[in-house]
Amino acid sequence: MTTSLQDGQSAAGRAAARDSPLAAQVCDAAQGRGDAHDLAPAPWLHAGALLSPPDGTRGCAADRRKKKDLDVPEMPSIPNPFPELCCSPFTSVLSADLFPKANSRKKQVIKVYSEDETSRALDVPSDVTARDVCQLLILKNHYIDDHSWTLFEHLPHIGVERTIEDHELVIEVLSNWGIEEENKLYFRKNYAKYEFFKNPMYFFPEHMVSFATETNGEISPTQILQEPRHLQFFSEFGNSDIYVSLAGKKKHGAPTNYGFCFKPNKAGGPRDLKMLCAEEEQSRTCWVTAIRLLKYGMQLYQNYMHPYQGRSGCSSQSISPMRSISENSLVAMDFSGQKSRVIENPTEALSVAVEEGLAWRKKGCLRLGTHGSPTASSQSSATNMAIHRSQPWFHHKISRDEAQRLIIQQGLVDGVFLVRDSQSNPKTFVLSMSHGQKIKHFQIIPVEDDGEMFHTLDDGHTRFTDLIQLVEFYQLNKGVLPCKLKHYCARIAL
Repeated sequence: MTTSLQDGQSAAGRAAARDSPLAAQVCDAAQGRGDAHDLAPAPWLHAGALLSPPDGTRGCAADRRKKKDLDVPEMPSIPNPFPELCCSPFTSVLSADLFPKANSRKKQVIKVYSEDETSRALDVPSDVTARDVCQLLILKNHYIDDHSWTLFEHLPHIGVERTIEDHELVIEVLSNWGIEEENKLYFRKNYAKYEFFKNPMYFFPEHMVSFATETNGEISPTQILQEPRHLQFFSEFGNSDIYVSLAGKKKHGAPTNYGFCFKPNKAGGPRDLKMLCAEEEQSRTCWVTAIRLLKYGMQLYQNYMHPYQGRSGCSSQSISPMRSISENSLVAMDFSGQKSRVIENPTEALSVAVEEGLAWRKKGCLRLGTHGSPTASSQSSATNMAIHRSQPWFHHKISRDEAQRLIIQQGLVDGVFLVRDSQSNPKTFVLSMSHGQKIKHFQIIPVEDDGEMFHTLDDGHTRFTDLIQLVEFYQLNKGVLPCKLKHYCARIAL
């Protein structure tokens, strides 16, 4: 192989030398027959240094005087026409860059699950990130991208799971799995993923981060590090990931259900876990968030500020903009007069919204009642009572614990909610929502007035013909709730 490359080098040099004296000098220097000082190592060469003979100092001076007398301008720098020949005499003229490179982005098939256990197989490159996978699923399923879609790593054999950060390589995560382990990737929303950048006090309240003020500065961090007896090595963040325990009491005998742990990347057994336990969900969220910040630092903030920066084909240039509506851009308008006007009084806007909603619903009921039998009115009432079953925020028959688990999975952010059937009273519904890192439940009671059924949360003061109207109202108005309804929990299908 070496002989053929050298023959090719000599042949290329002889052919180039016949066409250009510049190529002859470049070829001689590359093959060791010229002076190494005559050539610059860069691909851009000055013409004067190449055209003047090495020993012709006087000739160069005479040429410069002749050009000065004739007012001939000096030749500017020109690009070297044979950059591949400017190399060391010990290396081949045919550079490795001239050979076709093998495609380093090998593809692999991964399977991603949703909360209803439906799955979708994706053919992704080796350098695909978690954000890229989420973006691909968003585009394929026509979801609205609100930057809350997240990829989760679920390890059922030890009962833990974690959020895969947007910048992490998915194939690297899968490479740490055992062959016989039934681990899964889940795709769902996590509204709390970057919420601590917006509302840090919800995640780091004073009573959890007030160590320095409680000690009055008596023990500084430097003093603690100087006294090794106070320290004991627990886990190395560089080679471990933080996981949340799903069933701490059953799986690991934890005193509470709010456990979390460190798991080494290359180990998968329960004995390799470093388990910790919190007294409540807010405390666990505080610890897990702080550890994420400690491990990834500025990278998390970059993920939050630039959500579309990925390594693979999904980028901000190739993604069509998604529809997004901000609460601050919505205003109440009055079109009853000759000219439209903005309703600035909040009380007036509230009453107008309720009246318009009720009038619209009544018109719909009348349209339903004019078609068909005398029982059309009762049928339309039954339709209004059951129209909510097609909504993504409604969960038919789930328990209180299951509702809390869904809300915790999708993030304890103010306004995360779902509506479900009541287990204690089959004729009522329950609104479960998150506020202040806690989950609260409100009973929706049906009331009857003049033969019509309504839903209410405040003992009949505000009535709604169906649950859709109730949810839409409290998405725009706080009312008797601790905050507005913002994000609904939904079980999506892939």
